[in-house]
Amino acid sequence: MLLKNTFTGSSFESEAEFIPLMSQDEEDQLLKDEVPEQLGILTVRNMVLYSGIVFPIIAGRSGSIQLLQDAYGLDKTVGVLTQKNPGIENLSEQDLYSVGTVAKILKLLKMPDGNTTVILQGKRRFKISRFIQNDPYFKAEIIALEEKKPSCKDKEYIALVESIKDIAIKIIQDNPNIPSEASIAIRNIESPSFLINFVAANMNLSIGDKQQLLEYDDLKKRAIETLRFLNVEHQQIKLKNDIQSRVRNDMDQQQREYFLHQQIKAIQEELGDISYEKEIDDMRDKATRKKWTQEAKKQFDRELIKMQRTNPQMPEYTVQRNYLELMIDLPWKQYSKDNFDLKYAQRILDRDHYGLDQVKERIIEYLAVLKLRGDMRAPILCFYGPPGVGKTSLGTSIATALKRKYARISLGGLHDESEIRGHRRTYIGAMPGRLLQSIRKVGTSNPVLVLDEIDKMGIGTNGDPSSAMLEVLDPEQNTEFYDNFLEMGYDLSKVLFLATANSISHIQPALVDRMEIIEINGYTIEEKTYIVKKHILPKQLKENGLNKYHLTLGKRQIEKVIESYTRESGLRNLEKHIAKLTRYVAKHIAMNKKYVKRLSIEKIESILGIPHEPDRYEGNNDPGVVTGLAWTHFGGDILYIESSLSNGKGHLSITGNLGEIMKESATIAMQYIKAHYQEFNIDPIMFEEKNVHIHVPEGSVPKDGPSAGITMLTSLVSIYTKRKTKPYIAMTGEITLRGKVLPVGGIKEKILAAKRANIKKIILSKENKRDVEEIKPEHVKGVTFDYVRNMNDVIHLSLLSES
Repeated sequence: MLLKNTFTGSSFESEAEFIPLMSQDEEDQLLKDEVPEQLGILTVRNMVLYSGIVFPIIAGRSGSIQLLQDAYGLDKTVGVLTQKNPGIENLSEQDLYSVGTVAKILKLLKMPDGNTTVILQGKRRFKISRFIQNDPYFKAEIIALEEKKPSCKDKEYIALVESIKDIAIKIIQDNPNIPSEASIAIRNIESPSFLINFVAANMNLSIGDKQQLLEYDDLKKRAIETLRFLNVEHQQIKLKNDIQSRVRNDMDQQQREYFLHQQIKAIQEELGDISYEKEIDDMRDKATRKKWTQEAKKQFDRELIKMQRTNPQMPEYTVQRNYLELMIDLPWKQYSKDNFDLKYAQRILDRDHYGLDQVKERIIEYLAVLKLRGDMRAPILCFYGPPGVGKTSLGTSIATALKRKYARISLGGLHDESEIRGHRRTYIGAMPGRLLQSIRKVGTSNPVLVLDEIDKMGIGTNGDPSSAMLEVLDPEQNTEFYDNFLEMGYDLSKVLFLATANSISHIQPALVDRMEIIEINGYTIEEKTYIVKKHILPKQLKENGLNKYHLTLGKRQIEKVIESYTRESGLRNLEKHIAKLTRYVAKHIAMNKKYVKRLSIEKIESILGIPHEPDRYEGNNDPGVVTGLAWTHFGGDILYIESSLSNGKGHLSITGNLGEIMKESATIAMQYIKAHYQEFNIDPIMFEEKNVHIHVPEGSVPKDGPSAGITMLTSLVSIYTKRKTKPYIAMTGEITLRGKVLPVGGIKEKILAAKRANIKKIILSKENKRDVEEIKPEHVKGVTFDYVRNMNDVIHLSLLSES
């Protein structure tokens, strides 16, 4: 009985067409048939024939076809040998294995394409003795090989055969490509040797392994090796089924999600909302090109799924879209390459800013440290000084020198913490903080970011923004800066932060501690003149459509504008007046009117209006009038302290819109005089019979600060003793009840104000000497300095002797 084999394509892959289910007796009879001593050799590729097995073979070679025809006409017996290399066409004796199988031709069929198909059945094994013919086909003398069969009482052999049968059946059951009927055929095989040969012939083994099994004389050894290969096959099929099961589950989930997405898409198309689906696809496409952190990628995927499930008509959809657009636009792990050429940086700073030598030197030191360390863990620089001195533009120059992107955040008037940390996504209109907005705008995670007017942040009902800045400016914390809108950390450690301020007294102390304060003083007349020639005038000519041939300003004209129309330490008002002169020229050129290219001082006055007279020394011919020096947000200024006596009961009156500090200075000065009246030759009766009035002119202007103490005491001593102040002298400093003179700040601005007022001598605290030494000699030319430790020295140096 013959059963059609359907194992092809399974782990039992072969060319077998029929399976004879022979009994042990039939097999024994087959092995007893006589084998000729000489046989024609049929060479085959990609198969090994075993005893008892039936194989269909397609013969294509002309020699093989002739061999089959010759054998079919005689005893229908051939020897089957397998090629070692199936790719060789012109075979030699060395290209064939030496052990093969004697086969009986069961049927010979001629096919329509010219090939011949033969059905062979293996009978017994043989070994080549020698080849006696090569053409037109191989012919050889052979030696029939006997097989060593174990005894039927060998329990181990019986167990091996049963194991082979069991595992073969399991393979058929686990492989969906093999019909279940095949297991019935396996169970019905009675002969152990036939079972072993059948399984070996149909296993998915290499030709070398199958040939090795064929060459075993000991059938028990062949059974052991066959079982070993079967176990490997079984494990492979189990693993393959497990992988296919997992993949199938994944595919089922993906198909389910795809089906649901298609349904959502169809609903959106019906509602006219197809643009939203395209918007989501665009976001997903952009996200594939981002250098996400692992946390950011998970967050984006999670929020994108949430957006897909949100109705586009709901307000929450807009908030969700804004969030995802922020995540896509933020430059995660995108950095511009730094240029740490310090010579180039020095040239940029010198080109953009005249003077400020100490400031530029500190910036170069700062960049040098960054170059050597390779990170941003350096103090945050805070440029502190009056308006218009170039604090913000220094940030632009640093960005240009480093070849980084530049961004500026104006903090003036900011009083809401969410402007720094962002708003929470719980309401419509929520936005990220200004820091992330600026980084999103410049497109890199390491820009130069200028925090402008950091001293003008206020405390509102929605938190203290200064406290939020503590995290921003701390290198130990800003690696994971948390923005409420982003809801995750963002690395700010590569950002180069710079801050600007006009006054550090209004900045939170903890915030000042995180910054290095660099004071930027005002400019001298000589510096301003140079800056106008080299920077301001060319800039204004260009902005007003003019060139250098349309307008010329000489040194005297520029100094006139500086002295008569600007009283600031910076350059902002000066630039406005230069701009007005260039507009005057532009108007005349546009209207084809004649004008003088080189403007005279008189013409400048007619264009800019009536000049104000600069503060000048007024002579101080009356006792009680002393010239002091003060610092304002606009730079230095001179300040007159006037005192007078009147009949009364010793009351002290203070006018001039003075602040608490200056009032305290006046009180301390009065108490010191009363305690040391003998040293100043003052009659103590005057303290009880005379009222004292202290006044500072320009009462509409608020005045305060710790700089007028020695000036007030000198004014009081002058009025009590009727001694006049020495001419062309000014002073600044604070006092204590012991008469010690304390140092004050703003020395450079005060010296510049004294020079403008034609002051010749300045009295300062001994501890302010180092401040004067830091100023260039040409800036203090024409002014002498007296350094004092106590008030007795001040009175001795400032008042004329009694007449």
